[in-house]
Amino acid sequence: MTVRRIVANIETPDLAAAKHFYHDVLGLDVLMDLGWIATYGSQDTMTVQVSFMAQGGSGTPVPDLSIEVDDVDAALDAMKAAGFAIEYGPADEPWGVRRFYVRDPFGKLVNILSHR
Repeated sequence: MTVRRIVANIETPDLAAAKHFYHDVLGLDVLMDLGWIATYGSQDTMTVQVSFMAQGGSGTPVPDLSIEVDDVDAALDAMKAAGFAIEYGPADEPWGVRRFYVRDPFGKLVNILSHR
């Protein structure tokens, strides 16, 4: 047996808020929209991962999601321009990532990062 994909499911009555954060600001593609479920992502092949954490590193809380981007500073600027409050960072972490934390419209703590 091989795991092919891992999908995070976030409950919300407000699919428009999900579209704004994950599609409009982060730039993820709309992969599926059935009215009661909307899936955002990319057609690019990605590594399947699931992380288990006792803490978030550098004394931070454990994030609900981690999203790797190609340009963390551009993502930071987009989040600020869209009015989302940055809860941590940007920080260059000793394990080789640059990252920041932001809450999505549903209160999920999102770790947005790039490897240096």
